[in-house]
Amino acid sequence: MTEFHENDHLAGALTPSQASADAHDLQTSLSELAGLVTGVIGLQDTLAHVAGFAARAVPGADGAGVTLLRIGPAENLVQALAASHPFVAEIDEIQYVALKEGPCITAALERRTVRSGSLGGEKMWPRFGPRVGRLGVHSALSLPLLLPGQVVGAINVYASGKDVFDDHAVELGELFAAPAAVAIHNAQILDQALELTAQLQTALSNRPVIDQAIGLLRGRTGGTAEQAFERLRAISQSEHTKLIDVAQRIVDEAIRRARARHTDA
Repeated sequence: MTEFHENDHLAGALTPSQASADAHDLQTSLSELAGLVTGVIGLQDTLAHVAGFAARAVPGADGAGVTLLRIGPAENLVQALAASHPFVAEIDEIQYVALKEGPCITAALERRTVRSGSLGGEKMWPRFGPRVGRLGVHSALSLPLLLPGQVVGAINVYASGKDVFDDHAVELGELFAAPAAVAIHNAQILDQALELTAQLQTALSNRPVIDQAIGLLRGRTGGTAEQAFERLRAISQSEHTKLIDVAQRIVDEAIRRARARHTDA
């Protein structure tokens, strides 16, 4: 496991200077969050930036991660991950891949902030807690990323010390999580729009080849364009091959046959 520093921001009396420093860290993180230009850096980089901002915004954090999580009736699908430090990525790998149990999943499912100050003996996650505790991480704070009627995912914050995340840390974490959910959701929408645009551009560039293949099939069978397209799709599915590749093959075969006839003539 990657080494990280021992945290000295344990629960206790909060001095005015510490409160001022924490407020400054939160404000700085929120300002940088507001300054993200998601169209320039992309979704994955946005998540990485948010993870870094969260690690600074939450007092006592040694590292943080951001997870986009789709909650389903049968299983929970992790759509994207980002971590501020390597040890966070290691912990999240345990949570989502190895055990499918942990604070992020609980926070997203129950739409509430969850925390633990002693993961090694945590009964809420009987497999995850002790395993992470053996890695030297004892405190966890998970903040759901909530929008009206929707859970985007969660921010996971970790610390090596015990009982690090007090009510003050939770309050600042929740103040950060609310605008972070909006920023991440906007980045998701933009990413999906860009992906759709790319798909449409690909479809437009492929259309002439598909139309040619449909015309060739109609010439052979005498069927309609719809029937020819269904034939293309059936071949694509049976061969587990992209539709455009099937269409290109049909066109290429027709060209080869035409050239062979021309040579023989």
